[in-house]
Amino acid sequence: MSETAPDPVAAEVARADPDRFRAAMTAPPAARPGLFALYAFNLEIARAPFVTQEAMIAQIRLRWWADAIAEIYAGETPRRHEVVEPLAAAIRAHDLPRGLFDGMIEARGLDIEPGAVSSPALLDRYIAHTAGHLMELAARLLGARGEALAAVRDFAQGAGIAVWLRALPELAARGRPGPPGLDPAVFARDGLALIASARGRRAEVPAVAAPALLAGALAAPRLARAARGESMELSEFRVRSTFLLRGLSGRW
Repeated sequence: MSETAPDPVAAEVARADPDRFRAAMTAPPAARPGLFALYAFNLEIARAPFVTQEAMIAQIRLRWWADAIAEIYAGETPRRHEVVEPLAAAIRAHDLPRGLFDGMIEARGLDIEPGAVSSPALLDRYIAHTAGHLMELAARLLGARGEALAAVRDFAQGAGIAVWLRALPELAARGRPGPPGLDPAVFARDGLALIASARGRRAEVPAVAAPALLAGALAAPRLARAARGESMELSEFRVRSTFLLRGLSGRW
C-alpha cells in the first residue's frame, strides 16, 4: 500500500494523523477523498480549542465549522475551503447524518475550558462523540449500515480510549487531565474489552467498511501496554507491519 499523499488535504492527514491516513489508503481510490475530508475536518475542530488561549476565539472557530456544516445540509454552496468542499461532496454522496458532525463539534467545545471533562461518564461521552462519531462516519461512507454500526461504535470507543490515553500527557500539560482519580491502567482495560467485544462481532461488519476500522489497528497493542503501566509508543516496524498485515487481511 502506498503512503504517498496525492493532494493537500490528504497530505495534512498524513502529517498530523498517520494512523487514519494509512487506514484510508487501504480503501478503494474512489472512497479516499471522502475519508481524507472527514479526517481533515476532525483535525480542524480538534485543533480549534488549542490554537489560542482565548476561549471566545476558540468558540468562534468551532462556530465557523458548525455554520459550514449547517450550510451544507441546507443545500447551500459550500464555503470555498480546501476541507469544506470535499467534505460537502462526501456528505451528499453518502447521505451522512448531520447529527454526527454536530456532536463532534459540540464535544470539542469541552476542550476549551480546563476541567470540563470532569467525570468518567462525561469522558465516555466525549470519546463517543469525537473518535466514535468519526469512525462511524467513515464506516457509513464505506457502506456500513444497520446492525454493523453497533460493532463499529464499540470498536471506535475502545480505539478512542487508546487515542485519549496516548494524548493524556500533553492534555495534562495543557491543564486538561481528565476526570480526577481516573486510573489509566483500568481505563485501558475497559478499552481492550470494548475492542474484544467488537471483534467478536466482526462478521456483522461488511468487508468494504474495514478501512474505517483499520484506523484503530494499533489501539489494542497500545492499550495492552497502558494496562501494564508501560509507554504506549510502538516501534515504527510494529506500526508498519501491523497496518500492512491487517490491511491485507481486512481483519481490523
